Amino acid sequence: MALINLKDLLKHAKENQYAVGAFNVTNLGFIDTLIEAAVEQRSPIILQIAEVHLRYVDLEEIAPIIISAAKKVDIPICFHLDHGENFQTVIKAIRAGFTSVMFDGSHMPLEDNIAATREVTRIANAVNVSVEAELGNVGGEVIGEVAPIAHAASEEFFTNVGEAERFVKETGIDALAVSIGNVHGFYKGEPNLDFERLSSISKAVPIPLVLHGGSGISDDDFRKAISLGICKINFYTEMSAAAVARVKNYLINEKPDVTSIPDVIARAFEEVKNVVKKRLEVFGSKDMCAPEKTLCFSCTDTACSFTDPRLKPGATTFLYEDIVNEITDQVIANIKNK
Repeated sequence: MALINLKDLLKHAKENQYAVGAFNVTNLGFIDTLIEAAVEQRSPIILQIAEVHLRYVDLEEIAPIIISAAKKVDIPICFHLDHGENFQTVIKAIRAGFTSVMFDGSHMPLEDNIAATREVTRIANAVNVSVEAELGNVGGEVIGEVAPIAHAASEEFFTNVGEAERFVKETGIDALAVSIGNVHGFYKGEPNLDFERLSSISKAVPIPLVLHGGSGISDDDFRKAISLGICKINFYTEMSAAAVARVKNYLINEKPDVTSIPDVIARAFEEVKNVVKKRLEVFGSKDMCAPEKTLCFSCTDTACSFTDPRLKPGATTFLYEDIVNEITDQVIANIKNK
């Protein structure tokens, strides 16, 4: 299946009412781990690099590695820039081969956010790169050795329904990240998502919605959010914390005499894989890449390696709408010839 952009991928997710998991890559080990988890679950996946995590990876050096890995498997993979706050970073990502970028102007006044996001969208869409943006503000971006103190969302930063409708219309973005009680990192107390607000936003805007701050949200709340229009879920802190806990247990209880760093690291990524596989199931994307599904028709990559019994091996894939139009044209032509 290889690479797919966010617009095509989330269109399928919206139509089939599931969400695609978006997982941050902070070193090379995450790449194969995340892809293997998705392949085993027969699920599409989004591999993303956040601008705040560029302290750990070089964007232009890691991009070819991710692209190469994605093109070797038979599931759709979106390669996404997460929380790009600088215009230069967004352009670097587009030049490096990202199929989707997020421009986060949520810290700006509304008018400035609209103007900047519209310019990014104009540039990105010209080269078939999708754009995600944020309205409202999801705080608590995790960075550094220790996660920030757990905190709760502040309603003053929640996404305004009317502003969301205007923002989407004037910017032309492909996906909107919303603030409805979700926060990055760990939550103070139980997450309290404003589902009524989410429902109103979903009815007001025609594009897929994105939920940031997935770590700590219950499975039931994930499913409810998906039923109300969430099509992409960002998830990092919980899988990172689970990996660290697995390593601690390995060093203290299982192999206190271990001296092999590759074996220690392997335990961390085993846990990452376990967590991701469970999330993909909860998000409803598991088995969306099974032969009887139609996700393959949403991919515009002409080097698809997915073997679908309805397609000849190596055949060019098409957008589903293109197939419908072609069939319609053929039927009309046949009627005229009778």
